Amino acid sequence: MTNWLEQRLLQRLRPRVPEPLWRKAWERLPLLQGFSADEEQALRDLALLFLHRKSLEGAAGLEVTPEMRVMVGLQACLPVLRLGLEWYRDWVSVILYPDEFVPEREWVDEAGVVWVSQEPRTGEAWERGPVILAWSEVAAGSLLDGVNVVLHEFAHKLDMLDGMANGHPPLHRDMSNARWAEVLSSAYRDFNRRVDAGEDPDIDPYGAESPGEFFAVLTEAFFELPDILQAEYPAVYEQFSAFYRQDPLTRLRGAGVL
Repeated sequence: MTNWLEQRLLQRLRPRVPEPLWRKAWERLPLLQGFSADEEQALRDLALLFLHRKSLEGAAGLEVTPEMRVMVGLQACLPVLRLGLEWYRDWVSVILYPDEFVPEREWVDEAGVVWVSQEPRTGEAWERGPVILAWSEVAAGSLLDGVNVVLHEFAHKLDMLDGMANGHPPLHRDMSNARWAEVLSSAYRDFNRRVDAGEDPDIDPYGAESPGEFFAVLTEAFFELPDILQAEYPAVYEQFSAFYRQDPLTRLRGAGVL
């Protein structure tokens, strides 16, 4: 819910995004279907405030268009629709590359040897730093396939609020940290067992990389494949519904998307 200062700001911001642009972006994002008119307006307003507070910058020659801004804003704000933009505090930039980018990283192993990594990436989230996204992957949010780079990287931002991306974000007061740890740990062990056994799960196998990646991958599934997440890990779905304060399974089924 916005306060009166934000409402005054929104009166100035709303005319800057014409209705056809909202509709075009909304129609490209099936994960947003099924919201009521009031909920849709709330998500739009949150996206406007997000785009006002954060800078979206193009890299490698990419020109960021108004449509790109709206596409990023709507997907980034979906996880915090019931939480508020305070959950995206202490950082300001979103950087868009046209396609995969190759960050150069150095680290020193136990023997004191310096290694350099140049692994192509489609997204990164830095603690108290920017979110970096490949626009080609952002645009692919039009597919409900459980792979959504915006949801993934912004889930990392939520996870990092307590200092590290470990799959255990700060929980609400009415939630149990012990229950969260029990449910997510059990699901993570089972998921790793399945991946190690050569199964091809409907949920992105990249989630087996670490508890932090598991949380981000399951966030993608929660909003894009909620029927699969609920069927395979019902206790995880229950915890995520309590954390995000949303029920995308009921919403998307009601819209006939699932």
